[in-house]
Amino acid sequence: MRAQFVLSEIGVGLRRNLTMTFAVIVSVALSLALFGGSLLMSDQVSTMKGYWYDKVNVSIFLCNKSDAESDPNCAKGAVTEDQKKEILADLDKMSVVEKVTYESQDQAYKHYKEQFGDSPLAASLTPDQMQESYRIKLKDPEKYQVIATAFDGRDGVQSVQDQKGILDNLFELLNGMNWAARAVMALMLVVALMLIVNTVRVSAFSRRRETGIMRLVGASGFYIQAPFIMEAAVAGLIGGTVACGFLVIARYFIIDHGLALSEKLTLINFIGWDAVLKYLPLILMTSFLMPALAAFFALRKYLKV
Repeated sequence: MRAQFVLSEIGVGLRRNLTMTFAVIVSVALSLALFGGSLLMSDQVSTMKGYWYDKVNVSIFLCNKSDAESDPNCAKGAVTEDQKKEILADLDKMSVVEKVTYESQDQAYKHYKEQFGDSPLAASLTPDQMQESYRIKLKDPEKYQVIATAFDGRDGVQSVQDQKGILDNLFELLNGMNWAARAVMALMLVVALMLIVNTVRVSAFSRRRETGIMRLVGASGFYIQAPFIMEAAVAGLIGGTVACGFLVIARYFIIDHGLALSEKLTLINFIGWDAVLKYLPLILMTSFLMPALAAFFALRKYLKV
């Protein structure tokens, strides 16, 4: 009988404050969708880091004849065969080096044509203008500075470049976007909490006569508070369910039937469905507990029981 009464009161409260209930559902849905999206974006950045850092190379570019005429680092002339052998021997001795791959001028020219064959500059380049290089895979990508210190400025070396530095700029941009999404999420959560508190206050005020009668007949504080708390919790849970739906739809259409099918993004390792599904219970639990706790503390101040 008591459970039936609480459920009926929840229904009455939700219908009586329909517009505010709808506002609570929408704000909770948007804030938790952003919350889930920021978690998934963090996972995506971590996945991309693991995927790309494993493929990061440090490149030692060697001086060619053109560099000898224009680049101060190659003032002593183009690299010689003895210098190349010495560089390779020193690389083989270094414990941080996992693998060394040599790229000739012809190979560099071929790779350039494959990647930038449509550019006007590609038509004017010749193989002798390309640089020979050693592509070094490190056991730990963080140890780039060891290679740079050992070979930067050496005779025959034009430059030492770390691909990780380029990737770091990309990941910093993605992390910045993620933090911006979290800031919007925090703002939306504050708005949702304010709406929940106001909804509970209005609901409590509109039923002050009923609660007064319940106090007079000896009803417990929890028995009086329960309908109001559950109203907020149910509205929040509906919003959380909508947020979960947003994330599932976004994963399906944006990644599965969008980005993953793009020929230009074939080298990006996207997060799977397991990453989405593991956060759905957290979102639903948050959507239920957050409004319930907000309503509980609001009732302590605005409902004298």
